[in-house]
Amino acid sequence: MNEFTKFNLVEIKKAFDEKKFSAYELAQAYLDRIEKLDSKIESYLFINKNATSDSFEKTGDLAGIPVAHKDVFNTDGIPTTAASRILENYVPPFDATSVARLKKAGTINLGKLNTDEFTMGASTETSAFKKTKNPWDITRVPGGSSGGSAAAVAADLCVFATATDTGGSIRQPASFCGVTGLKPTYGRISRFGVISMASSLDTIGVITKTVADAAIILREMAGQDSHDATTSNATVPNYFTELQTDLSGVKIGIPREYFVEGLDSKVEKVIREAIKNLKKLGAKIVGVSLPHTEYAIPTYYVIASSEISANMARFDGIRYGPTHEAKNLIETYFENRTRGFGNEVKRRIMLGTFTLSAGYADKFYKKALRVRTLIKQDFDNVFREVDLLATPVAPTPAFQLDEKIDDPLKMYLSDIFTAPASLAGIPGISIPAGFAQNLPVGIQLLAPQFEESRLLAAAHAFQVSTDFHTRKPQL
Repeated sequence: MNEFTKFNLVEIKKAFDEKKFSAYELAQAYLDRIEKLDSKIESYLFINKNATSDSFEKTGDLAGIPVAHKDVFNTDGIPTTAASRILENYVPPFDATSVARLKKAGTINLGKLNTDEFTMGASTETSAFKKTKNPWDITRVPGGSSGGSAAAVAADLCVFATATDTGGSIRQPASFCGVTGLKPTYGRISRFGVISMASSLDTIGVITKTVADAAIILREMAGQDSHDATTSNATVPNYFTELQTDLSGVKIGIPREYFVEGLDSKVEKVIREAIKNLKKLGAKIVGVSLPHTEYAIPTYYVIASSEISANMARFDGIRYGPTHEAKNLIETYFENRTRGFGNEVKRRIMLGTFTLSAGYADKFYKKALRVRTLIKQDFDNVFREVDLLATPVAPTPAFQLDEKIDDPLKMYLSDIFTAPASLAGIPGISIPAGFAQNLPVGIQLLAPQFEESRLLAAAHAFQVSTDFHTRKPQL
């Protein structure tokens, strides 16, 4: 099998310049690897068999680079199901803005990647079609909801993958699978054409093999979009040229609230060692406090579920997916949604409907919005003292398949270290930092809004000083 499927984006661009192989050969090598290995990992929901023919005459900064898209990104002429029966066989007539920008940059679409249904989950087990496995141990989850994206990148089944992060859905699977996961600032990348979960939280990002790759891709995807009023008109810098290998003078805060009971001792050891490495690179390590962190999970799930309840109302099983006939229109809705949605989607719709209902909206939803403001203020205050924050990504390494699927509360607590940044709308990244129980563990770096250059520079400095990102699962 061709070794160049293991190359990262920077290495591939160099190999193309040196004419070591062609875009056609690279696309074919990935299709061959997917055919051989994905039955074990189950990361793909749809494979684009035309990827090799699509590789000809590509232009742009990412010309000939094979990408795979999380199956909530609309892709013109290619199925987009959100891993749900209610959108089964839906083929959109247009590309999401982020997909269109990558296509314009010359990427080749290898296919669509598995996700938790409508991105609701932390393990990629709520998908209606298959359960993706962790390439490091196929008895364990890859994380979620972007588990298909993380697993595919870790198993070298694509060069990079698009992903979404609403409460940790890029960073947590990146940690579990030993790859790099970037959640930019809310509004840095357009959400247009990406199926919504919670509109005030959904953030578009990427999962890559290296920080340098993420920097290159972010520049292509970021920027204002007339189709998405939440996008920012802030200048998009050349993130790649701003990468550094020295952290001298950089102040990194370590929030005490992220090192609490429930954090696996082996994970904590990895994170503490990573912090020591940041210090060796010149960073000044400072203890800080984010006092409202303990309220992040209930706040997140009240707000997210409320927005889910509103966003899911449009899916009735009539225009898309299998329609189940009934006596009247109301019964048709009930029948279609009962059969079309999985348990987790139904659970969150019911929770959100309750928190928005008369007599409870003030008690739950509006109170959660006020607490969200306090959580954001915590970050604003601490970033007056430090440049970045360093924390664990998840309290444990990847857990066993089926271990938490029947216990929603345990599953929701997987987001305990990632949800606060989502509520604040700040950028975060997970990078490989070591291993616990022979499983990858990532460290999370966080930065102020629209300071992706600062975030990527520090992450790159750490990454090039270690070799964790170069290690591959045995498949």
